[in-house]
Amino acid sequence: MTQTTFASFDEPGAEQTRAALAYVTEAFAEAILAGIESDSFAQAALSAGLRELVATYGEEAVATFAEALPQRIRAGEFTFAARH
Repeated sequence: MTQTTFASFDEPGAEQTRAALAYVTEAFAEAILAGIESDSFAQAALSAGLRELVATYGEEAVATFAEALPQRIRAGEFTFAARH
């Protein structure tokens, strides 16, 4: 992992990233329809994603990547609708 940020979905050439997000969003909706709680699915998706990143880039690179997440979460980067 050469950088510690997510690829932006708005960047030119991010078609594959947007397509991947569409697949994850569809799987999320199907899980909800199957009766799986949204927080359970979200935690499982995060775990699966982190496992894949560790397998690809190694623990240290992914840990460095994850260190930036609290600031990005607090900045609203992942917020698209008020839930609380």
